[in-house]
Amino acid sequence: MSRLAMAMIAYLVLGVLAFATLSDHRIKLLTLLILAMFAFKSWVRRKDVMHPDGDSR
Repeated sequence: MSRLAMAMIAYLVLGVLAFATLSDHRIKLLTLLILAMFAFKSWVRRKDVMHPDGDSR
């Protein structure tokens, strides 16, 4: 299993836990938004981590 897949699963688990346990809707929404931003950043930067020298192999 790749590190990206493990990170996405971790973001999903944290999102489900936040959704299930937080009662204030604004805090819940803010928490889910922050998790979504981290997940998006992880997904966008996956090629930089795999090929740090800019090689497109």
